[in-house]
Amino acid sequence: MAHLLPTSLVDGERSRDDTDNDASDAGVSVGVNGGAHPPSMKAQKPSLFHKIRNQRSILALLISDSKIYAGTQNGDLLVWSLETFELLLNVHAHRGSVLCLYLSADGKLLFSSAGDAIVWCTSTHSRLYSIYSRYDVGDVFCVAYSPELQTVYLGAQNTSIQWYDLSQKDLRAPPDPTSHPSYRNHRFFDSKGPTGISTPRPPSASGPCALGGQDLEIDKEHIIQYAHYGYVYCMLLARGLSSGGNDSETLISGGGDGTVKLWPLQSDEDGAITKPICLERGDESVLSMALDGTVLYCGRSEGEIDVWDLDTRQLIRTVKAHESDVLTLAVGHGFIFSGGSNGIAKFFNSRHENISRWKAHEHLILASSVTSYHAKDIYVTGGNDGSIAIWDISDSVKRPKKRPVISNEQLVLSLEKLVSYRTVSSRPEYAPDCRRGASYLRNLFKQFGAETELFSTEGNWNPVVFARFKAKTNKRSKGKTVLFYGHYDVVAADDKEQTWNTNPFEMQGVNGYLYGRGVSDNKGPVLAALYAVADIVAREQLRSDIVFLIEGEEESGSRGFQTAISMNKHIIGDVDWILLANSYWLNDDIPCLTYGFRGVIRATIEVTSERPDLHSGVDGSQLISEALKDLIALLATLTGSVGEVTIPGFYDDLPPMTKSEHGRYQLISETLIRQNPELGDIRALAESFKARWIEPSLTIHRIKNSGPPNSSIISRVATADLSIRLVPNQTTMTVQKALRKALEKAFDRLDSANQLTIKFENQAEPWLGDPNNQIFRTLEEAIMEVWKPTGQKERQSVSTNKRSSKELRDTTNAFKSPRLSPVTSSTLSNGSSNQSQATAKSENRQTSQQQPSVQKPLYIREGGSIPAIRFLEQEFNAPAAHLPCGQASDSAHLDNERLRLLNLHNSREIFKRVFQELPFR
Repeated sequence: MAHLLPTSLVDGERSRDDTDNDASDAGVSVGVNGGAHPPSMKAQKPSLFHKIRNQRSILALLISDSKIYAGTQNGDLLVWSLETFELLLNVHAHRGSVLCLYLSADGKLLFSSAGDAIVWCTSTHSRLYSIYSRYDVGDVFCVAYSPELQTVYLGAQNTSIQWYDLSQKDLRAPPDPTSHPSYRNHRFFDSKGPTGISTPRPPSASGPCALGGQDLEIDKEHIIQYAHYGYVYCMLLARGLSSGGNDSETLISGGGDGTVKLWPLQSDEDGAITKPICLERGDESVLSMALDGTVLYCGRSEGEIDVWDLDTRQLIRTVKAHESDVLTLAVGHGFIFSGGSNGIAKFFNSRHENISRWKAHEHLILASSVTSYHAKDIYVTGGNDGSIAIWDISDSVKRPKKRPVISNEQLVLSLEKLVSYRTVSSRPEYAPDCRRGASYLRNLFKQFGAETELFSTEGNWNPVVFARFKAKTNKRSKGKTVLFYGHYDVVAADDKEQTWNTNPFEMQGVNGYLYGRGVSDNKGPVLAALYAVADIVAREQLRSDIVFLIEGEEESGSRGFQTAISMNKHIIGDVDWILLANSYWLNDDIPCLTYGFRGVIRATIEVTSERPDLHSGVDGSQLISEALKDLIALLATLTGSVGEVTIPGFYDDLPPMTKSEHGRYQLISETLIRQNPELGDIRALAESFKARWIEPSLTIHRIKNSGPPNSSIISRVATADLSIRLVPNQTTMTVQKALRKALEKAFDRLDSANQLTIKFENQAEPWLGDPNNQIFRTLEEAIMEVWKPTGQKERQSVSTNKRSSKELRDTTNAFKSPRLSPVTSSTLSNGSSNQSQATAKSENRQTSQQQPSVQKPLYIREGGSIPAIRFLEQEFNAPAAHLPCGQASDSAHLDNERLRLLNLHNSREIFKRVFQELPFR
């Protein structure tokens, strides 16, 4: 057996370390790689607020909202008032030492353990159940309870984990009363000898135990023997740790073999535990554990605390906390509290720096808990000196009123780390990286003080990262809630053609730009918004809740997102404003605000023949209904000679352009041509924008056919992928029906022997916001404040070719072509989207570090689609607005994706102003 419970646990023997000579006590925390963190400024020793004395060692301790519960060496269960410290209950609960106390999540059930586990009602203090096993368990060191499964889990001295489903307690035959541990002569050695007589039972010196309630015997099938190769010292329950991303529970156990195990729970099998995932790091026993979200702290023999990220199952750090065994851990107020077998108590900050240490008990600290009561932060410890100490830690854990400024360098480092996760949602092989990226993002939110969860998605798609930064103010002055939406998934970047100048997933900074997949779409803007809130929180100026929903399937049609949000709407709460940042400016110089996106329907049209692939020379004739011919004939019916969509009713009820919107297009065109006359004339540019933004369109993306890749095959199957972009007054359902009807009617006219299949994949409704509402006005003011003119001159090509607005309008008279030359994002940018860094270097010296020469942003619409935006508006009945952060040359979805550092920094400043001002308008 790897490690035995220290004899000093019950007999008061001093640990080998009663001295104060360890490096950790000097305020140094040591990482896994051996590097030491600089000591932080020590907080003052917590003051002893109250002390409760008892004749026997305090082995177990917990705090409810109004009571202190303690278990003692002689089997007593003690309860005190947290208000007055008056003793409310003293009952002899067990014949052996009370080694564990556990309170159910709702506070209604109290569990205590010795040789058996007893369930108590906290309101009446009556004994409800005694749960035990005939198997030689010895002592039960730890207990955990799942209210959802109504199942109790016991970790035992004989290395087993056992469980009992309380929902089945009335369906099973009553056990033999003489099998209860209280009737056994010895916990292990009660077998009958050669004479047929077992060892006589020693007389009890502690009096009769509490009676009442129901005896429940654990089935043999509900016992996992050798769950650890050592005592099972500690257990916890956690949610959302399964690899599939669902919200099921996991039992975490720590044992004398030095291993932590994660046991998924089966809700459909009486709460059974399944094959565990092992976290191994040395042989020193895991004596105590504490959980903070998905960060697990493990106290070990020899004085170390391991820090595990349970999302990624990685060891983050090992802290040399004590020279003696770490017998108890607690987490609260953003700190980690530890108690050693030498009576020394310590607490550490989120960077695992030792903040304070003091002598809390004469010998062992065996149990602890941390809480707040009546605006006082308290840390409670119990020791084998028979005392319970209540420490006032309010001053010790109080953070400075103004934290150090969170630098832009930290933002860039966080973005570099986030980019390194290959969060490609379209590739199943990248699912683990997507999960790790979500966990990293969630931990960032937690690091800055947010309450976070991972919302699982239907179909086990990538989870949604939810975070809430809560206002530090009273309800009367609290403003409206702002929801920020973004995504952490990216499109693929295989770079098989070696067209990237850098590794797509190793972010590099070159000439004022950050290069890497996702820096612009959408990891950079997401972190800019996060760090903006972190700035406000650090200054304790957050006066309204800010909620983040960051999904991992946007690049794959937001699979599972809507269901996940609807199912967790009670957690998200009410929302007043919605903010997005997932697109780009029209060019590289002028900030924009987006108030509209087209919707999209993606469809696959497949024509299939009953015949196999044939040879055109051997079998080809007009009698053969060829799948590819049929498909091409169908596709030809969908558009006209100049690209118009010919689906019946497709253009019905489209909204007319308003006078104000026409003025916006005029302003956009004038502004862009004034900067870059090479773009043509105003009318051509305006009409091009209208075609991209306010008119629907149909695009055929690819055609695939079956058979070998040669020119002699008559394919059995032919498939086409297409998309239709929608505008307001068009709905995905209506257009889907119209498309299906048109295709089926056209196919019937072919009189073909083949079969037609139409499949609709992801889709998004169009969105049109109100550019005159408060959120857009607030964004405009913030942009004008942050993107101030720098006084720098514009490019020479602009300054020498400026023309008046009248001259610009006069050029429209020369426009005669019936078909306009389209203006694309690449022609609007200041350079090729695929330019090399060498070329970019020359250009960036000229223009890229120059701030925009105009203050007021351009109000634009987008031809692309974001599936979530219209859904969020409808789900929360709140208006949305969109802030493009990047430039036209960012090359999102393309090779060499990039984001200008200046845009990243300024976007952070814009978000900061909006999050502070918008909720109160």
